[in-house]
Amino acid sequence: MLKVKGLRRRWLLNTVGVVCTLGLVCVLIVTAAFAVYYYSSMESDMRYRARTTTEFFADYLNQNYNEYYQSCITYAQTFEERNVIELQFINTQGLIVASSYGVWAGQSPTTPDIADAIRSKTMCSFVGKSPQTGERIMAVSSPMIYVNGEVIGVLRYVTSTRAMDLQIVIIAAVALAALLIIAGVVLISSNYYIRSILVPLTQVIEKAKMITNGSYGIQIQTNYDDELGELAQTINEMSMQINRNEKTQSEFISSLSHELRTPLTAITGWSETLLSSDELDEGTRRGVKIILGEGKRLTEMVLELLDFTRIQDGRMTLNMEPTDIRGEFEDTVFMYGSRLAQDGIKLEYIDSEEDIPEISCDPKRLRQVFLNILDNAAKHGGEGKRIEATIAYEEDFVIVRIRDFGPGIPEDELSLVKQKFYKGSSKARGSGIGLSVCDEIVQMHGGMLTLENAPGGGTLVTVELPAFQ
Repeated sequence: MLKVKGLRRRWLLNTVGVVCTLGLVCVLIVTAAFAVYYYSSMESDMRYRARTTTEFFADYLNQNYNEYYQSCITYAQTFEERNVIELQFINTQGLIVASSYGVWAGQSPTTPDIADAIRSKTMCSFVGKSPQTGERIMAVSSPMIYVNGEVIGVLRYVTSTRAMDLQIVIIAAVALAALLIIAGVVLISSNYYIRSILVPLTQVIEKAKMITNGSYGIQIQTNYDDELGELAQTINEMSMQINRNEKTQSEFISSLSHELRTPLTAITGWSETLLSSDELDEGTRRGVKIILGEGKRLTEMVLELLDFTRIQDGRMTLNMEPTDIRGEFEDTVFMYGSRLAQDGIKLEYIDSEEDIPEISCDPKRLRQVFLNILDNAAKHGGEGKRIEATIAYEEDFVIVRIRDFGPGIPEDELSLVKQKFYKGSSKARGSGIGLSVCDEIVQMHGGMLTLENAPGGGTLVTVELPAFQ
């Protein structure tokens, strides 16, 4: 299952995220627009009511206060819309003198619109929570002005905004539901679209990784005729070209290696023959020894190249047989130790007390692995003048450890040293394929070869071989 990351994540953020954000903004705008419309319409209606009612009562303002008071009570009692809106008559002290809900209905209101209307002698409105009930209300207060210009009271319309607020909430919910439906449609369509891209792209990536890991010549099967198809075709062509180059390289190395073996055999053979003669002077003998040494070194490199081409072509095979792996390792260590002693390097073998069982392996190939690791330890860590070699049996694995006391391997090169032809910053001579061949041989045995910097300095090479297969 594809995780929400990479292109999928970016696509969702850039499409669904943008659509949802814009949709949410639209929902807020629509809700705010309807809220403004409803509130302004209600306020306009209440102001109209207040103005017409105040004009109606203008004739009563010329009468005495008692007659005016009685007129207010009568009008409030006969007010027909008392179920949806309350009509109040309030004196200049802010006390209710008459209400459509009853003569002394409720407490006297304390909202600022009343005092503002008395002070400014203009119509004022209020929207907010009622100090008495705590519910949201809208109120419009119109001053009742006597002929001498004195304010003798306030006519006030007040109503709850609960129904209107509920309507606004319903509109917001409907708009939000529409947004969710649209977002769902966009998400489904986007997911289908991005999946149509990611699925073949994932296949391209997997095949590209296989090519990177050495599966040259592998082809990507695709039926797309768009950019993805073009990308797959380009990678296919690259894979085939690399495969052809690798085959050409392997054939060249194999051919060259075979051609070099004959003259190298003659060089080393005749060098040994000359050295067996007593007629050579000291200078000539020294030169012949150098020729013999370099000839053997070249022969080892040729053998490594031949092994490498066999691995590349899949022609390397193992001759498996029950083997005393401890004996093979000890023979290799003691044989190579005498050679290292000539260079002033001490090869210390640390024996293991526990029994090590025989394992099924190719002893010749494992001896080649041990020799190559010891040779690398001498080349790259020989300045430490000491190499430790151990073998142990741990949890159904035979563990071989070879450690030198040289400068170690730079941290940024540790993960690369087993790659073919990689030599890194080392100045030591060599082809750069010895460890690559050793790693392949160990893997063919079902084991693992690892390199790390040892505590205190130097490099530690560990070979893990399964005891039972």
